[in-house]
Amino acid sequence: MPSTLLLLLADVILILHVLFVAFVVLGLFAVYAGYFLNWQWVRNRVFRIVHLCAIGYVVIQAWLGAVCPLTIWEMALRAEAGAATYSGSFIQHWLHSLLYFTLPEWVFVVVYTLFGSLVLASWFAVRPNARFR
Repeated sequence: MPSTLLLLLADVILILHVLFVAFVVLGLFAVYAGYFLNWQWVRNRVFRIVHLCAIGYVVIQAWLGAVCPLTIWEMALRAEAGAATYSGSFIQHWLHSLLYFTLPEWVFVVVYTLFGSLVLASWFAVRPNARFR
């Protein structure tokens, strides 16, 4: 596979990763904002279950010390293309800066766990609609 295609796929994975993070983070803010602004869509059961599962996956991954599969796939594609990790376009550089921080692993475990707890608490504070009416 040509290196330009590999790098393009790696960039697509990076964008998907950023979108996943945005969904998890902004989803929580939307739930609480929706409570005060009376947005009914934040009470959608499917949205809430997907949101809870997304952060749950991140928390479990952190507890197990596992690396995110999106990160693994992205790095593998960049390595296969012979590219240095995250040297490249402006967008790529900033997306990487938004996603990856250099801190001790335990800090991420604590942050993800606390954030996951807030998402779980939102399930009870801003109840989703009942499955059947």
